[in-house]
Amino acid sequence: MEDIVLEASLRQETGKSKIKPLRKSGFIPAIVYGEGKKTVSIKVERRSVLRLIHEHHIENVIINLKIAGDEKKAKDSAVIIKEIQRDPVRDDILHIDFHQISLTKEIKVKVPIIAKGEPVGVKVDGGSLEHVIWELEIECLPTQIPPKIEVEVSQLKIGDSILVKDLTLPPGIKVLQEPDQVVVSVAAPVKEEVALTPEEGAAPEEPEVIKEKKEVPEEGAAKEEKPEKKEEKEAKKEEKKS
Repeated sequence: MEDIVLEASLRQETGKSKIKPLRKSGFIPAIVYGEGKKTVSIKVERRSVLRLIHEHHIENVIINLKIAGDEKKAKDSAVIIKEIQRDPVRDDILHIDFHQISLTKEIKVKVPIIAKGEPVGVKVDGGSLEHVIWELEIECLPTQIPPKIEVEVSQLKIGDSILVKDLTLPPGIKVLQEPDQVVVSVAAPVKEEVALTPEEGAAPEEPEVIKEKKEVPEEGAAKEEKPEKKEEKEAKKEEKKS
């Protein structure tokens, strides 16, 4: 195991009014805590942390933290970075939580899962690789933590998948997730529905309109006379009598 060393010193500065000048002077405020241990406030140089992040996969890396200061509190500690707080706008590191560990006691960590290769179902058949689980939760000794877990996906066809129980892991590692959980799978390509268009040159079909057929009198037939009103008939009779 590579010995990764990070220098730190005890921190007296607390509160927003003192933390801001601390950051401007090139330091990052941090704490060290562990099971059954008192939390210690420290500060680390920003450039040292950035170098550590650049050179190593920072998550789950065991760091030999050398704390300078009061001899009663300051001592070398084996730690892992538990949390890094960043500015949501500038992405600057604002605070770091270090978790003190024992190299002889198993701990629970999450390790990234990396897909290796291009599936046959993607390259040949146009499918898509679906990465369902990106991290695997495991339990092991700190010295046995793998930096990543690689999954070979080159032979996967459409409909194939790799489950948690199919992963190849180093000895001494206990998996804490369900064995039948899907890690990666290859899905079939999505078919696009194409709207049907009228054939070229064909007129668009119009809806049939049913019109009521008017009755036409036959040729030569007399038109039906309108019935005379009763008053008109009586008047004509009186004219004839006179």
